Amino acid sequence: MYVILTYDIQQKRVAKVHKVCKKYLAHIQRSVFVGNISEAKLNNLKRELFLLISPQYDSVIIYRLDSVKYAVKEQLGMVQPLSNII
Repeated sequence: MYVILTYDIQQKRVAKVHKVCKKYLAHIQRSVFVGNISEAKLNNLKRELFLLISPQYDSVIIYRLDSVKYAVKEQLGMVQPLSNII
């Protein structure tokens, strides 16, 4: 499946959360990651993130797309040079 992950994390945890997300997905913008990922790896990612974040203050949002053929990307402004982005 293809996922888009974004987070809003307190500054003191950003580096650790960023590092975990980078293990599984491509970093495309400050707090945005994308990529194809298996269900098992997505579960591992969520488990690792849950151990790092503080649910009272932090937020992680994961959009799951079963197929990228229904996704349309429109970008305004600077284009990041990554090849695995829709």
